[in-house]
Amino acid sequence: MGKLAGKRALVTGGTRGIGRAIVDAFAAEGASVAFTYRSSTDEAEALKAELAERGVNALCFQGDAADPKSADEAIAGVVEAWEGLDILVNNAGVTRDGLLLRASEDDWDTVLDTNLKSVFNFCKAAYRPMMRQRNGRIVNLSSVVGVMGNPGQTNYAASKAGIIGFSKSLAKELGARNVTVNVVAPGYVETDMTAALPEAAREAMLSAVPLGRGAEPGDIAAAVVFLASDDAKYITGHVLHVDGGLAM
Repeated sequence: MGKLAGKRALVTGGTRGIGRAIVDAFAAEGASVAFTYRSSTDEAEALKAELAERGVNALCFQGDAADPKSADEAIAGVVEAWEGLDILVNNAGVTRDGLLLRASEDDWDTVLDTNLKSVFNFCKAAYRPMMRQRNGRIVNLSSVVGVMGNPGQTNYAASKAGIIGFSKSLAKELGARNVTVNVVAPGYVETDMTAALPEAAREAMLSAVPLGRGAEPGDIAAAVVFLASDDAKYITGHVLHVDGGLAM
């Protein structure tokens, strides 16, 4: 029996990269898994079909994570279909990198809305269902950049640092109802997003990692599974660095 057997989970941005790895890991551990996506309809349908073939109870919801209505509809859809929600993972995110001098207001708003406001939207929508259950796990994906900063990523760093402060505050609000709120802060991860980085930037970041390599998405998913499981039932308000030692 898996660590998440019988649990009902929702993962935002679940069709690719880290999000896809989390969906797969949750399914492997016995959870029913719902996921959201914004535009990758073909990938979402293929993932849902794949999960169904594996005997996994799966749902998918299309929408913009930065839109409160989309968050409300996804949470309500899970609660209606499965009569509750045990695990929420806020993974949806984007980058719009560049020096602050050249950054546009749209670059700032897009990153803050997608990365940080989406966490607010989904956590707020899940607040009452989890409080009524007197049980729940919320895991929010931040980044080593939100801890250390990085030139050319002021917007991204602000959004990811905001997730940490938000999560610690929410952990104090929900602790009395047995709902934990934790953060996973990945370092360099081999995904489509990081593959688009210039080679010089990629080499510079990897050279600073004591383990000497980037993470695989599955490395991050394993940490999320741990925090979502009963193994971590007495951990809340914590930031778990999965970065190969980069932020030491």
